[in-house]
Amino acid sequence: MGRHITLSKTSYIIDMKEIESKDFEQEVLNGGKVVLDFYSTECPPCEALAPKFDEMASLYSSNMKFLKIFRQGNRELASQLGVTSSPTVLFFDNGKQVTEFVSGGIRKAQLMEKLDGMLSAEEVSKVHASRKPIVSEYDVVILGGGPAGLTAGIYLGQAKIKTVLIDPALPGGYMAITHQVSNYPGFVEPQPGYMLAHYMGEQAKHSGIDLKLAVDITSVDLVKKEVVIDEMETIRFKKIILATGTTPNTMNAPGEMEFKGKGISYCATCDAKYFDGKEVVVIGGGNSAVEEALFISKFASKITMVHQFDKLTANQTAVDALLADTKISVIYNSEPRLFEKVDGKMVATIENVLTHEFTKLVSDGVFVFIGFKANVSDLGSVLPDLDKWGYIVTNEDKQTNLPGIYAAGDVVSKKYRQITTAVSDGTIAAIDCSKKLMN
Repeated sequence: MGRHITLSKTSYIIDMKEIESKDFEQEVLNGGKVVLDFYSTECPPCEALAPKFDEMASLYSSNMKFLKIFRQGNRELASQLGVTSSPTVLFFDNGKQVTEFVSGGIRKAQLMEKLDGMLSAEEVSKVHASRKPIVSEYDVVILGGGPAGLTAGIYLGQAKIKTVLIDPALPGGYMAITHQVSNYPGFVEPQPGYMLAHYMGEQAKHSGIDLKLAVDITSVDLVKKEVVIDEMETIRFKKIILATGTTPNTMNAPGEMEFKGKGISYCATCDAKYFDGKEVVVIGGGNSAVEEALFISKFASKITMVHQFDKLTANQTAVDALLADTKISVIYNSEPRLFEKVDGKMVATIENVLTHEFTKLVSDGVFVFIGFKANVSDLGSVLPDLDKWGYIVTNEDKQTNLPGIYAAGDVVSKKYRQITTAVSDGTIAAIDCSKKLMN
């Protein structure tokens, strides 16, 4: 079937054939170089991939064939090929699967790397030379797709302001990997974070704004008012809302980076299930650490918390629940100094900051929850004013000291950071943007 897509001022006719399981042998195994996308409906990552997949089909069409297949309608084939989520893109050459598949929030650079690997150096050079820079213009750019950015998008879309939301990942931000959200108004029962992210993302999409998700942000220039994504598309704007959020702090202890993702995790929702019946260490004692430790206790047989102060600093309800959990014990006044792996076990060396005594804790894994830092390092050479902790300073309308530059959500300097406060920030920034643009 043919589909017509428009990318900026460039139009492509894409002969994107959709196959079923019965076509697999003829179209894929006997099809030469083939790229196969297993997609699903009602799938935000699939929607984020679609325009990239179409663009790649146009660029590489003389070298290989691009096909799509509906995963839910072809479950047996998907299972045989090891496809368990959507989207998943597989690469074949003369009937054999080559290179590793990619799935989830797939970036354009990831796709191009895989496709280039299927071609000769001469073919790669020819393809890359055919790429043309794209320039897009918007009234407002929203940088970041967490609660603040999505809320701003909803308001701007409903106000008919030409807006694009850009995020290097998928909608939701940290909310999307939060186990449960029990204090968001309007829901009697606690909501999984990923579902709340889905609801907000769908509402933003239906408001009429453009979304460019799972992209590589090449550069940001707040003076020229330009954002470059995927190295080739320059997006110009009149105003921008910085909703880039925060990133978990690291401890800078020897071994931390070496074992990140290999025994050290910063996401209980992502990884707690892998520690069913096992022993873990949790670093931290604030709200995140206590709440995530309680979630981990659903799986782990034993949890040892390490906190630098003499008491936990989370809200008292959470602290009471943690102290009542017989699986969890707390070591106070201590900090990690070294992480090692011995005989498949994680060994954390901690120091008592009062006595300076060292203790080794042996576990199956370590979770780190010691706060966050503002994501401002990729915002260019000229930044808005920051507070002493590196968060963006704004006025009550969420304007920064730079003309046309707003900030919203957890990246903003403020006392409390919650989903509800981020939503409030996004609302205020969007309304003020709208009024300024209309005036």
